[in-house]
Amino acid sequence: MKETKHIAIVGAGLVGSLLSIYLAKRGYKVSVYERRLDMRKHLIEGGRSINLALSNRGIRALEQVGLAEMLKQNAIPMHGRMIHDEQGKLNLLPYGKAGQFINSVSRGGLNMALMTEAEKHGVEFFFGHRCLQVDFNKTELTLQEYEAVKHKSFDVIIGSDGAFSAVRGAMQITDRFEYQQTYIEHGYKELRIPANDDGSFLMEPNALHIWPRDSFMLIALPNPDKTFTCTLFLPFEGPNSFDELDSPENIDHFFKKYFPDAYAMMPTLQEDFRDNPTASLVTIRCYPWVRNKTLLIGDAAHGIVPFYGQGMNAGFEDCRVLNELLDEHGDKWKKVLQAFQVLRKPDADAIAQLALDNFVEMRDLVNDEDFIIRKKIEAKLHERYPDKWIPLYTMVTFRDDLRYSYALETGQKQKAIMDEVMRSPGVFVNWESVNLEAIVNKL
Repeated sequence: MKETKHIAIVGAGLVGSLLSIYLAKRGYKVSVYERRLDMRKHLIEGGRSINLALSNRGIRALEQVGLAEMLKQNAIPMHGRMIHDEQGKLNLLPYGKAGQFINSVSRGGLNMALMTEAEKHGVEFFFGHRCLQVDFNKTELTLQEYEAVKHKSFDVIIGSDGAFSAVRGAMQITDRFEYQQTYIEHGYKELRIPANDDGSFLMEPNALHIWPRDSFMLIALPNPDKTFTCTLFLPFEGPNSFDELDSPENIDHFFKKYFPDAYAMMPTLQEDFRDNPTASLVTIRCYPWVRNKTLLIGDAAHGIVPFYGQGMNAGFEDCRVLNELLDEHGDKWKKVLQAFQVLRKPDADAIAQLALDNFVEMRDLVNDEDFIIRKKIEAKLHERYPDKWIPLYTMVTFRDDLRYSYALETGQKQKAIMDEVMRSPGVFVNWESVNLEAIVNKL
């Protein structure tokens, strides 16, 4: 018999649903409580990004429960960033070497597939259940379903209920709990590029499209129905902000000026802008993630901004790491919970910082000559010395054997070396003749 039998997961999102599969496959009784209705039966309010970038860390976690191949069949490979300048000129910057790509997947489609798979393994989902309170001493949830309030005890409680977690909210009023939430000045709004009249894509489908405009940007990810989901990242206030886009005329003028090629493909721009909410972007840092036999995981423990495409992948990696620690410690949860937070906290902090840094890169640098030459030199370094010089993006996105904390530390060393290289006389003219061995030896 396992020392722990019944586990409650609060939150039926991507991470909670995947974790429930891992735990059910280990033989636990798993109950998942979700405040929203079942998205398989009800239309859920929009506002959150409906496209996500699934990369190696997430795929590895899905592989371990036998789901990766099924989900990859509904994903669209994106081999690089397609940069759109203000004249509509295109420039494809590959993400890595030939054959390396990230995958555009539907948040809702993936979530529904995970819930359905979980139910096959005996997981019970309770929708329309709001978590009101957590008693960490009794490992007890107070749950509300319509007008009824009930108290339920479990062997372990896991909060995977997102960046505004109710479980974490209960932890925040306990002693010596560190908590910080930081909003960036930008918000985001979902927009849409439809399929062509003949049912084909209007743009290259196997790329993540970016319109970088220094302090703001537009991105677009492909969908299986040949549409693109676009996301406008814009400051809330000030010049070129959501505040200024307060009329159909101002919206039209803004898009014609900064995104003319995208504007020409967006017949429903005004309706989308009016109907889709403007959402904020927050980074959540907290510690500890454990109170007695209650654990925070995924965005509840470490919410990040979306600019590295790693929020879901980091949450899925949490599930894999927790499962491996259960193997290592023979399902002794007291040891596992402590080991998990000690191991994962540095990686959570690292990917939070990397995601903030990558926003600057995406909106400001991708059109910059210095940046483009720098990336070309780094690609040559990686080609010549694949084990010694691994570009930061490759470490984060394609090397699931390397921790986020290692990627951040190594990336900072590489940046300092490359800053020096880029100050060399004539590097822009003769970048192909740079001494690669001398660069690698500085690591």
